[in-house]
Amino acid sequence: MSDIYLVDDHALMRDGLRVVLQHGGHRVVGETGELAQALLDIPRLTPCVVLVDLHLGDRSGMELLERLPQLTPFTRYVVLTMLAQPGNVAEAFRLGASGYVLKGSPAAEVLAAVEQVRLGRRHLGPGVKELADRALADTHPGGALGLLSARERQIVVMVVRGRSSAAIGEVLGLSPKTVDTYRSRLMGKLQMADVPALVRLAIREGLISADES
Repeated sequence: MSDIYLVDDHALMRDGLRVVLQHGGHRVVGETGELAQALLDIPRLTPCVVLVDLHLGDRSGMELLERLPQLTPFTRYVVLTMLAQPGNVAEAFRLGASGYVLKGSPAAEVLAAVEQVRLGRRHLGPGVKELADRALADTHPGGALGLLSARERQIVVMVVRGRSSAAIGEVLGLSPKTVDTYRSRLMGKLQMADVPALVRLAIREGLISADES
């Protein structure tokens, strides 16, 4: 039996995962759809495995991966997501993930991922190995967004969804001036002239889906 923590902003998805994991002999010790709650819970509960989605409303699971693996060395992280872009796979593993599984995979695949990472191994779900190979072949691993920190990617998501600097600052606990600095810096890194260009990049890199733009 392994202790599992679930991070997904869809309650129905968490419900389904909980049933699958419990039937597989595991124990779900906590769950949340909020990144802030996960950042509090995981160091305290020290689960064996965390299943984390990359889309968490206006936040990103990449931010969790950027902040927690070094603080919880005995916890393994498996990304469970719809995002099937090479850059996302490369960035997740760079930040400390041990597994990457695409949503829509069979329940047995989730259980296999938990078992493999529990044993200290990496696990690539169906179709993910090809994505990883493409990322390795890329001369800029992680794609254009690999130039950004998790916080900067998070702000990209909010910007392309039309959030103002004040609204973004309220969510992230930052001043509007600090958000403006982030925006200016990330636009410079990405060599983007305007927000429409940023939207196109975010869709192409899989940071948001086309129907969100």
